[in-house]
Parts: sequence; structure tokens; C-alpha cells
Amino acid sequence: MMIVLTYRIETPGSVEAMAHKIASDQSTGTFVPVPGETEELKSRVAARVLAIRPLEDASHPSWPEAADGVRLQRADVDIAFPLDAIGTDLSALMTIAIGGTFSIKGMTGLRVVDMKLPEAFRNAHPGPQFGIPGSRRLTGVEGRPIIGTIVKPALGLRPHETAELVGELIESGVDFIKDDEKLMSPAYSPLKERVAAIMPRILDHEQKTGKKVMYAFGISHADPDEMMRNHDLVLEAGGNCAVVNINSIGFGGMSFLRKRSGLVLHAHRNGWDVLTRHPGIGLDFKVYQQLWRLLGVDQFQINGIRVKYWEPDESFVASFKAVSTPLFGPSDCPLPVAGSGQWGGQAPETYQRTGRTTDLLYLCGGGIVSHPHGPAAGVRAVQQAWQAAVAGIALDEYAKDHPELAASIAKFGDGKAA
Repeated sequence: MMIVLTYRIETPGSVEAMAHKIASDQSTGTFVPVPGETEELKSRVAARVLAIRPLEDASHPSWPEAADGVRLQRADVDIAFPLDAIGTDLSALMTIAIGGTFSIKGMTGLRVVDMKLPEAFRNAHPGPQFGIPGSRRLTGVEGRPIIGTIVKPALGLRPHETAELVGELIESGVDFIKDDEKLMSPAYSPLKERVAAIMPRILDHEQKTGKKVMYAFGISHADPDEMMRNHDLVLEAGGNCAVVNINSIGFGGMSFLRKRSGLVLHAHRNGWDVLTRHPGIGLDFKVYQQLWRLLGVDQFQINGIRVKYWEPDESFVASFKAVSTPLFGPSDCPLPVAGSGQWGGQAPETYQRTGRTTDLLYLCGGGIVSHPHGPAAGVRAVQQAWQAAVAGIALDEYAKDHPELAASIAKFGDGKAA
């Protein structure tokens, strides 16, 4: 069985030579022969180049290791690593097949653009515990997107003030609320006090209406034991979801948490931009997301259409496709979460460009809480936008009979809903 990585190589030298150097250096290659080294051993664990697909030459080096004007060859190269050489340990996979490759001399750019894992990985890691069906079951939402919003830490709200806002939001008909990824347990809003203030309102609303709004509390911590204590605070108070800053806690933290978790794990990928923002360097989300899905994220934030950040729409569409494509079966797909400057205005394009699906969490911050008629109208406006999108009706037309959507268009039509 083989693990196959696709590398986009940029080099002033020979792409073929560089491909073979990666395969050699990251498996059996050494500077000098070592005792015990045999051809049989090397043939069993050596990586090998499977294919080289030339691309258009680069005009400027991605890394400044060659001057402008030097011919820079580019190609996508498939390299297969024997499972015997890596196993199913994700830290070994990252070290050998991804991390180590970036230290090799002779390249002016390197990007990991694809990864195909063998069947052995299916049962080696837990995968999502709740995923799409669990998120729908716990929110009670079927046949439409789950509509969510965010409590922003920039407001500096103390626990009782946060609870007041949450009380207004849960009365609005929203399905999901989350702490912003920057809100964990600051001095002005300790997690323990925030949970104690918010959960009674959510449970009281559930008792009265039968609808339990999913609230994702920020539990991330560099110490896995402390993170588990945060998890237990939420679970024991009746909560069912947590925001996890996956790059901050790492593979070990995520694995530790998932194996003990009773909460839906909502993954925020802050820091991913460092790994991917340069198009000739780093790794594609298509590769990155596989690792975290294996470790067990249930919901995955992936930005959205016309976001407030750098990411182009095409990247969001590719990310959505990646998390929605089974690795080994449909149960290992997390719920895609579209966010960042979203309001109802992006619903039609989101619906069309993601395969006309409603299996997503549509996360709006200002697009809900800053609606001119209040958060309840903001929720209804987003729901109306999705009704129009699914029905194939232009938003301006649908807004004629839906005042909340009309007010939303008037307020956010310039794209400023962050």
C-alpha cells in the first residue's frame, strides 16, 4: 500500500532530478552509505516518482533563491511513499512526506497540492463523531442550511452582558451561536463564568420551545488537560458544541480531545493562511483538511463567497468540495461552515457554486446582529435569502414581499457585513 503526494515543484534546474531527490531524501537517501543498508531494504521502504506533469514556466521565483529572468521549470509530480515507511501516524506523515521536503536545496518553490491515503487510514483515526447528521439532529434543522452567528470579543462583553446578547439571539430563531475564535477565557470573560451565564438561557429556551440552540464555546488551550477541563465545563452545563483552534492545539491536542469528547467539535483554521497564502509555496487546503478530518473535526470553517479576507471565491469553492468529498465513506465528511462577512446576499452564489446543497452552516456576524431591525430580523433575512436561492428567485424580487430581506439588502448591499 502506498501514500501518494502530489508536489508542485518550481526549480531553475531539472524537475525530474528534483522529484527524484525529494523521493530519495525523504525515504532512503543518505549522504554516505550506512551499516546495514541493503538494496532489499531500500526497495521495500524507498519512495518513488510515479508521474511528472509539466506546467507553464514561472516568470518569478517563489523563494528568492534565483534571480528574475532565470528560466524556472514547474511541474506537478506524484511521489509514492510505502505505507511500511510511514505507517498511519499523522505526525510521521507530516514529517516525512510534507515537512521535510521544504528544506531540500535546489527549488525556488514547492507546494503540496494533493494527497491520496490508502485504506489503512480508515480505521486508524476516529474521524467525525457527529459530522453533518449529528449537527442537524442536535440543532433540529433539516432541509435548509443551519443559520448561525458569532459573539465578537472585540465588544469586550463580560459574561452577563454576553448572556443578554445570547438571550436576544436565541429568541430570534437562530440555530447556532459561537464564540469568536479569539474568545477563549480572557480575564474579562472567563469561560467558567460565561458558561454559567449562557447555558441557563439556552436550556430555558429549550424547555419553553423544544428548540435547543447550539452554542459553541471556545475551549482551546495549549495544555490538553486544561482543554479537557474546559470541555467538561461545557458538557456538564448541558452544552453540546465547542470551538477548537486546530492549528493552535496541534495534532496531539486534537487527538487527545476527540477521543474523550462528548461535544460537537467546530474547527477554526486560523493560521492556515501562513501555510497557503503564497500560491507557489505551502500546501493546498485539499491536503490540509484530510488530516483534521481523520483526527475528528465535526464542523469545519472555510470562509465563504466575497469574504472580508484575502481568500478568493475559487478557493472557498475548492475548500467546500474538499471537505464534502468522502475520504473513505460519507460518514467522514464534516459540516462545511461558510463565514466571514456573510449575509443573505451571498446565498444564491453559495448555493449554485457548492453544488446546490443546503448541507452547510451559514455563519453571519454583522449580517445578523447589525440588521437595522435587530437580530431577529437579521435571522429572518438570511433565511429568506436562502429560500430565494433554493427557489431560483432573484433576491431583489423576493425582497418585495419580505421586508427583512429588503432591509438587509439596503444595509449590506455594499458588502460591508463583517
